[in-house]
Amino acid sequence: MNTAAKNIFEMKVKSSTENLGAIREFVEEKALHSGIDKDVIDKIVLAVDEACTNIIKHAYNYDASTEFVIRVLISKKEFKVLLIDHGKSFDPNQIADPDMPTYLKQRRVGGLGLHLMRHLMDKVEYNILEGNGNQLILTKKIA
Repeated sequence: MNTAAKNIFEMKVKSSTENLGAIREFVEEKALHSGIDKDVIDKIVLAVDEACTNIIKHAYNYDASTEFVIRVLISKKEFKVLLIDHGKSFDPNQIADPDMPTYLKQRRVGGLGLHLMRHLMDKVEYNILEGNGNQLILTKKIA
């Protein structure tokens, strides 16, 4: 990857919902300084919040002694957020988008994180890394 054309920013956080506010601020600040429209920033921040909540809840089972990394890569064409953890892996391709009328009729709570990520971002990629790691890449194209 040619890093000369990109701005790269990174933060490492403990796997706790108490850190979600700091993560949202970190991502929003980087997007604001990139000149991205506020409505697009809100979509990115919501998608990242959902992804981080899933890492905390599902990959680490609320174990606040663990950590994960949020890496923001900004180029002229894309705003990418990479989330790297060493928790439990999963295959998001095995999770279908919910049937929203049924979901709403059942008054369910939760379970929409991946659905939101897929609809808020232009691309969602998930990779299992060597050495027990997971990488989620959320990409938003910059107009």
